[in-house]
Amino acid sequence: MAKISAEVKQNLAEKDLTLVVWSFTDEVEGMIEDNNFGYKRSHPNMAVEYSLTPTDMFSAKLDSAFSSGRECPDVFALESFFVRKYIEEGSKFLLPLDDVYAEIKDKMAEYPMQVGTYKGHVYGMAWQICPGAVFYRRSIAKQILGTDDPVEVQKYMSDFTKFRQLTELIDKRSNGSVKTVSSTADLFLAYKASRKNPWVANEKLVIDPAMEDYMEMCKIMHDKGYEGKVGQWSEGWFAGMKDCLRDERGENIKVFCYFLPTWGLHYVLKTNTWETSGDWAMCQGPAKYYWGGTWI
Repeated sequence: MAKISAEVKQNLAEKDLTLVVWSFTDEVEGMIEDNNFGYKRSHPNMAVEYSLTPTDMFSAKLDSAFSSGRECPDVFALESFFVRKYIEEGSKFLLPLDDVYAEIKDKMAEYPMQVGTYKGHVYGMAWQICPGAVFYRRSIAKQILGTDDPVEVQKYMSDFTKFRQLTELIDKRSNGSVKTVSSTADLFLAYKASRKNPWVANEKLVIDPAMEDYMEMCKIMHDKGYEGKVGQWSEGWFAGMKDCLRDERGENIKVFCYFLPTWGLHYVLKTNTWETSGDWAMCQGPAKYYWGGTWI
């Protein structure tokens, strides 16, 4: 929420105001317009000017407005990839939401609030959480491990050491016809969440050992052919879900699992797995992580 001047605070006591809201997702508009619980229902005298901008253009639009100090939004959404940029500049542009958070903190998950907090003040709040998991093919689990039970499958990938051993086992028992993942990029957020150090400390870049481990894992899986060698979000990445990914020689290969968040089930797997529908299960995987989210 953009910082409110004394003049604006005085005007807030008046009726028939206009609230300027910017977002990169239509979810925010839905919460404003909803007939049952929307903002407009509880604030009938407040007009809302809503602006929707594509995600890849949104940050630049915010930067332009804040640098000029003109036509800034009253409320705006922040995506996980750039939320901290604005939260850490909170004292310049944002109104602390400490009082709002104090009223509902017992109902809030911890990690979104950590993301939205800087130097003891809450500048952004999230209405959603996006925990990550591992979604795997039941048929392949039975073939390779003898079980498709999530509890048992989790034992084979309860940490990254065991996950590496699993990649070797899958390759050996399938004679190379099954790859553990389509892309090693799938592992990035799980390793990132395993860091003990921030990216920057005392104004210096810090490479946590977890990220070095990630690079080592990527090299091993690439060199030994344990991954599909396709880019995340590419046609090949989706093809692995459909059971029709081809390797570098043009031969059909299968993919055992995908690292995805909760929204990945509904918007990625369900929309790309007609051929393999019903053959997927979920377990926690080698590390707790999250992927995505929206802060206000």
